[in-house]
Amino acid sequence: MAMQANDIEALIRAALPDAAVTITDLAGDGDHYAAHVVSAAFVGRPRIAQHKLVYAALGERMGGELHALQLTTGVPT
Repeated sequence: MAMQANDIEALIRAALPDAAVTITDLAGDGDHYAAHVVSAAFVGRPRIAQHKLVYAALGERMGGELHALQLTTGVPT
């Protein structure tokens, strides 16, 4: 079963409460999403560490309920 965009956003916000999260359904199938996440938690962390924080928020859903996620992260300006 595919995940809904609002469920993805809620999981990310639960782990990173200050995050600005934008979710885009890339294929219209509820299986392929892009996420843009901006959080102060990313300050001073390399990009790979930023992505790991987001993937940790999604847990076991990655590769299961959530088939594909194109992820971009950033720090607040």
